[in-house]
Amino acid sequence: MSARREVSMQSLPRAGRWAIYISLAVVFAIACAFLSNWQFTRNEERSAQLALVEANYDATPVPLDELIPAGGALDPGDQWHPVRLVGEYVADDELLVRNRPHGGTSAFEVLVPFRLVDGRVLLIDRGWVPPGDDQPEPDAVPAAPEGEVTVIARLKPGEPLPSSGRSAPEGQVPTIHLPLVADAVSADVGRALELSAYGVMVSEDPAAADRPQALASPSEDPGPHLSYAIQWILFAVMGFVFIGYVIRTERRHRREDAEDESESDAAPPRPASRRRDRDAEDEDALLDAAGR
Repeated sequence: MSARREVSMQSLPRAGRWAIYISLAVVFAIACAFLSNWQFTRNEERSAQLALVEANYDATPVPLDELIPAGGALDPGDQWHPVRLVGEYVADDELLVRNRPHGGTSAFEVLVPFRLVDGRVLLIDRGWVPPGDDQPEPDAVPAAPEGEVTVIARLKPGEPLPSSGRSAPEGQVPTIHLPLVADAVSADVGRALELSAYGVMVSEDPAAADRPQALASPSEDPGPHLSYAIQWILFAVMGFVFIGYVIRTERRHRREDAEDESESDAAPPRPASRRRDRDAEDEDALLDAAGR
């Protein structure tokens, strides 16, 4: 059986090795450029979200029809804009959305459909309640006020279904997916429910004696996306710097090896030793005398 032939980088021609080095640097730079562009895109999206919150969050509340006409849908540019609603809560169709990260717990948000005087229904998120002391479900859920109420709420689009496919027990939903909510409430409320947006409650008038804890305002943190994008650019540059260092080091080693070989070839050969011991010299002298 023949021995396996191993091929190393050093056995390749110099031009071939350098071509491989540069190709690796180019591929690495392309990957870094892709990741950097992805982070720049995420930074732009985050900046747009922050600008939207700044423009709409504390805007003057308007009637729902101004932002979502009957038969229309929420414009993405109107997210977080407050609306003024007049009508009544449909308390019998109250739902809890589970596994919401509030207060360091897997809390519940309280969803109650709100029927406006014109018959439209908008789902209102009234806030969150913690899980119970001795059970996963909350010990108590503050009731919505009865009768006609004026509600100020900020509009948000519905959420997608959970990718994990998780479900929830009766009276709860796994996420604020509005078509799912429409199926979970009574038929007449589900048919009238607005499916493009729901409202996060700001205030109620008259206010209930007790209410769920208010949801926190959106974070103003721009995130690390810009710094990550710059880091990927630096990594791409460092890749070329490293390849340049490898090639320069190899050239220096080859130059040093060539100089050593040149010095070895130019050095004169060492002369043979001509020292003789005294007995050999005396013997030569005697031979010379005998020959005369």
